[in-house]
Amino acid sequence: MKNRIKELRARDAFTQEDLAHEVGVSRQTINAIEKGKFDPSLPLAFKLAHLFKTPIEGIFTFED
Repeated sequence: MKNRIKELRARDAFTQEDLAHEVGVSRQTINAIEKGKFDPSLPLAFKLAHLFKTPIEGIFTFED
């Protein structure tokens, strides 16, 4: 799954640590999501979408 987390995080001037704190995960989790090594749970995806004021589909796209 591809995502725009890094782009949105930069837009809103969040560090990985800031973003992790806002959504209740570790900085390592944010790093893994950004690199495509970890797909977030649905509740985490909703938290990210709410924080960035973007639909989930605007953040995550499915790839085969």
